[in-house]
Amino acid sequence: MLAASAAALPALLATAGCRSSDAFAGPDPLAGRPTPSPDVITLQAVIAAERAMIALYQAAVNKELRPADEIRGLLAQHRQHLGQLQARLVLPPGVPTASASPGISPGTSPGTSPGRALGRVSIARLRAAESASAADLVRRLATVPPALAQLFASIAASDATHAVALGG
Repeated sequence: MLAASAAALPALLATAGCRSSDAFAGPDPLAGRPTPSPDVITLQAVIAAERAMIALYQAAVNKELRPADEIRGLLAQHRQHLGQLQARLVLPPGVPTASASPGISPGTSPGTSPGRALGRVSIARLRAAESASAADLVRRLATVPPALAQLFASIAASDATHAVALGG
């Protein structure tokens, strides 16, 4: 009797005007990967930018730019920012994540000097990167939900402070 009921279900749904996907909640597994929302795409871009900033600071640390302790402190703050941003990123299974940091080729190994992969690293370049990051985050504030805007504003303020600390 159970087998007869299971066999009759598609015919019953078809006569009722229902598709099989109407009988189930959730995404259609045959529809392919879901498209990320604009907020997710924005967050992925900001995460990639933060990774690039971290790579730039790491190159500065490796190059032993002065003041080394200050640069290490700013690097630590950027790592905290990255953690906060990544904590906000929730992706359903199958949605691709942001790629590796811009400015670092996929073939760059951890043993390779990031300074060579990123070009010339200087205090002036760090200062310019901090200023550009702060401006980019402020531009994004109106396009994201309030909780994300608050995080972006906090990071933008930190980046602006970093630019000043670096002599800007």
